[in-house]
Amino acid sequence: MPSEKKSVEDLLRDANEIIRVKHAKTVALEKLLREKTRDNDTAEKLREEIFGLNAYTMEPPKWLETTKAKGGHLMEVPLVMASDWHWGETVDPDQVGGQNAFNRKIAKQRVKIMGSTIVNLCFEHAAFPNYPGIVLCLGGDMITGGIHEDLRETNDGPVTLSVMEVQENIIGLITMLADKFGKVFVPCVPGNHGRTTLKPRAKNRVFDSWEWVIYQNIERHFGNDPRVTVHVPNEVDAHFALWDHRFMLTHGDTLGVKGGDGIIGALGPIARGAIKVGRSEAQCGRDFDTLLIGHYHTYIPRGDAVPVLANGSLIGYNEYARLLLRAGPAAPKQALAFVHPKWGITVQRGIDLGAAERVNVGKTAWCSWDTNIPSAAK
Repeated sequence: MPSEKKSVEDLLRDANEIIRVKHAKTVALEKLLREKTRDNDTAEKLREEIFGLNAYTMEPPKWLETTKAKGGHLMEVPLVMASDWHWGETVDPDQVGGQNAFNRKIAKQRVKIMGSTIVNLCFEHAAFPNYPGIVLCLGGDMITGGIHEDLRETNDGPVTLSVMEVQENIIGLITMLADKFGKVFVPCVPGNHGRTTLKPRAKNRVFDSWEWVIYQNIERHFGNDPRVTVHVPNEVDAHFALWDHRFMLTHGDTLGVKGGDGIIGALGPIARGAIKVGRSEAQCGRDFDTLLIGHYHTYIPRGDAVPVLANGSLIGYNEYARLLLRAGPAAPKQALAFVHPKWGITVQRGIDLGAAERVNVGKTAWCSWDTNIPSAAK
């Protein structure tokens, strides 16, 4: 039996359905293409089109290989760790046992103390204060961000304000160091607080961060200043060397370890993490002599047993450390080390950024002891 001939309306309806299905497929393919393009939208393209920078960040400058000053003696290079500033966070003294207070105003004061102390220690307390330059490591968590609900409720202003303000203060610090030391090398890595997502991610970890934007703007600011070299890798680690001493800079939240110990605190996970990272990097052909980290807000000088220089923080003791970690009060502190071409890391100092708040210098004896103890007890 011959099939019933379709009317013009039926044929038009069928044609529209075919068009609808093909359009839906086209939309789906376009969406998939956009997702793939977004995943493959490299940092190089963003740097070129948005920030007006070269596709790849600058490599370490040649002056890091300089070994001798005019007098013929070997020169050291000061290395400063700047991390865990947590700009924008507030700390209420009543909630931390009166051990600390923090807000944007205090943060600015501590950056000024940091800069003046670096200059004082390097030029007033050195036998040969003649340096080829200085290294300023930006180790992440420069802003506290809004990754936790309590931070979003109590921060001293919006995240965007913290981004702009911390950027200005870092630029000011770098400019001051360039004026004093002549050359500044600035390797930069992101932390975990600057991320734009609520939960940490592995994919695009560097680029989904406010700190990556901060670093790009800093690099662009000094683009025409030959004294300053800003190095922003497309990963969470930065590798560089001072002569034969190899450094790896990373924030510290990606060491592959968690937790701590009630007795030795952060030292346990830091030591375990250093071993894991060392093995992983060695398999990639990127061995290092010293691991530079922040994250734990605890200043720990480098040692032979644990080849890690762990930085303190600008924020100091906060409610998280007191209530969730039950950690002891830690003064706001940043690390300063001197690297010698022959002897490697020589002097290590913790720059105490809260000393001016607690100490009345000159009003107490520099050393005292109890002279009334009976001789038998002695």
